[in-house]
Amino acid sequence: MVATRISDKELDEALMEKQEKKPTDEKQRWVNRILRSARQYHKICPYYDKRTKMCFLLMGTKCERDGKFDVCPVFKSFLEKKYDEYKSKNMPLPLDFADVVASPF
Repeated sequence: MVATRISDKELDEALMEKQEKKPTDEKQRWVNRILRSARQYHKICPYYDKRTKMCFLLMGTKCERDGKFDVCPVFKSFLEKKYDEYKSKNMPLPLDFADVVASPF
């Protein structure tokens, strides 16, 4: 059995790297929470038309992802815009995707 010792400096560097990667801003945490919530309600993107294969968010453009919205940049940017709208109007952030859809704006 070989014992290896980590110096305090190496330990501090490793912890700093971990802390640098971990914090995400509030906007990204909210967007990720709403994406997880949307996955609970929908198997494919709620803004995807199966019949015409069009994306309602892009208005008349074919969806390149066939309705998969897990890492869709269009859906993510839509949620980021929603976050900005809520923050600009000083309204409380919705905790669920259904609340985002039901919002008046």
